[in-house]
Amino acid sequence: MKSIAVFSVKGGVGKTALAVNLAYASATQSARRTLLWDLDAQGAATFTLKLAPKGGAAARKLFAKDAELDAAIQPSAWPGLDLLAADGSLRGLEKQLATDDKAKRLRKLLKDLEGDYDRIILDCPPGLSELAEQLFRAVDLIVVPMIPSPLSVRAYDQLVAHLARHHAKGPAVVPVFSMVDRRRTLHRSLVDADPARAVIPYASAVEGMSVHRSPIAAKAPGGAAARAFNGLWADIERRLVSQG
Repeated sequence: MKSIAVFSVKGGVGKTALAVNLAYASATQSARRTLLWDLDAQGAATFTLKLAPKGGAAARKLFAKDAELDAAIQPSAWPGLDLLAADGSLRGLEKQLATDDKAKRLRKLLKDLEGDYDRIILDCPPGLSELAEQLFRAVDLIVVPMIPSPLSVRAYDQLVAHLARHHAKGPAVVPVFSMVDRRRTLHRSLVDADPARAVIPYASAVEGMSVHRSPIAAKAPGGAAARAFNGLWADIERRLVSQG
């Protein structure tokens, strides 16, 4: 089992769209048993998959001692893709983690799921927090979306510096330009300056995810956005397989 955190220091960079579509590609394109774990209190990934927290249970309680993750997992409408839903209780997770002083709690929870899934993708809240520090210690790969703008790129550089300073032996980082509009001169210049970096285009199909509430490739498989997400996942899958 391999785990992938979709993480950004800044919000509003297409993080949830990336997490949902990578999870869908994992389940369909790679035929992996896939779990999407929504850790953002806004619950956008949960909403997009047309689900809600199971039985009204607080998502934050999954981090309590002896919590049973299996009872909270739900199948999505797409075979091979399951969900651990988010809710507003996750706003109190930082305080709980600090109080419990369980620096490796998330790593243990992921390990408990090893026999059930091949890939776990975590849609993470933005910001450098205690949860983020646990993610950096627990996952195999971090995917970092950023808009091609100076502030977004600066936030990515700050994250890379933080990881080098505090998690030198931590997971590899995959940067992704998201919401790219090549009609904009700034977008073109930043993207062209780093041609090796994956690019997710700005597209109406991405905006439409919140309306039709499904992954893009399930709704418009032939579109540019679907191809971009699938191509990115293919690269991520190669990286994970090469890790052994």
